[in-house]
Amino acid sequence: MGLTDPLTDAPTIEAHELYRFFHAGDDETFALRGVSMTARPGEILAIVGPSGSGKSTLLSCLAGLDEPDGGHVVVAGQRLTRRPEPVRAALRARWIGVLAQSGNLLEHLSVAGNVRAAQAIAGAGSKSRPEELLAAVGLEDRALARPTSLSGGEAARAGLAVALANDPPVLLADEPTGEVDRANEEILLDLLRHRADTGRTVVVVTHSDRVADAADRVIVLTDGRVA
Repeated sequence: MGLTDPLTDAPTIEAHELYRFFHAGDDETFALRGVSMTARPGEILAIVGPSGSGKSTLLSCLAGLDEPDGGHVVVAGQRLTRRPEPVRAALRARWIGVLAQSGNLLEHLSVAGNVRAAQAIAGAGSKSRPEELLAAVGLEDRALARPTSLSGGEAARAGLAVALANDPPVLLADEPTGEVDRANEEILLDLLRHRADTGRTVVVVTHSDRVADAADRVIVLTDGRVA
C-alpha cells in the first residue's frame, strides 16, 4: 500500500472538517459539525466534553468504524474515509488499536485467547507474545481467566492488551478508566504514558479530569464542535 512510517513528527492521524448527523423520524441531529484535529507520535491527546457532544462519534470516525457524512480521516498518510471496508480493515489492523467503551473482550475466550484472536484477525505478525502483553499490563497471572471472572480494573487492562496486540502506532481509547477505581486509573494512565513515550500516538475520550490532566493536549467538544 506504500504507507509511510508513522514514527516521525508528521501527524499520525488527522480529521479534516468531519460532519456526522443522525435521523430519528423527521428530526436530524448533528453529532459532529466540522471537527478537525491532528495527533502526532509521542503524545496523548484527550478529547473531553459533556455527554452527547460527539466524542465517541469522533473516535468511531477516526477508527474507520463509522463513516462521516462530510470531511475525511487520514491515518499514516493514507485516506481512511470512504474506502472499501476491506481497505479500512487493513489500515485499522496495521495502524490502529481500538479500546471501545463497551469493551473488546470475547466472553468465550480466555484473556490470552482474546489477545491471540486479535493477532490472528490482523494477520500482521505481532512482535509480542500474548504472555508478554499481559505481563506489561500486570495480568500475567490471569491469562487463562475468562472475561466474566475479571474485576473492572482487570477487564480494562485486558482490553488494553487486546487493543495493543499488534503494536499499533495509534491507540484510540473510549473512556478507558470509566469503570475502574483510582488505583487502577493510575495503572492505566502509566500504561498510556509509556505507550506515548515509545513514540506512539494515544487519543483518549474521557470524562475524567485526571486523564485529561495527564494528557499532552486537550480538545474540548461542545455540541459537535471544537470549543
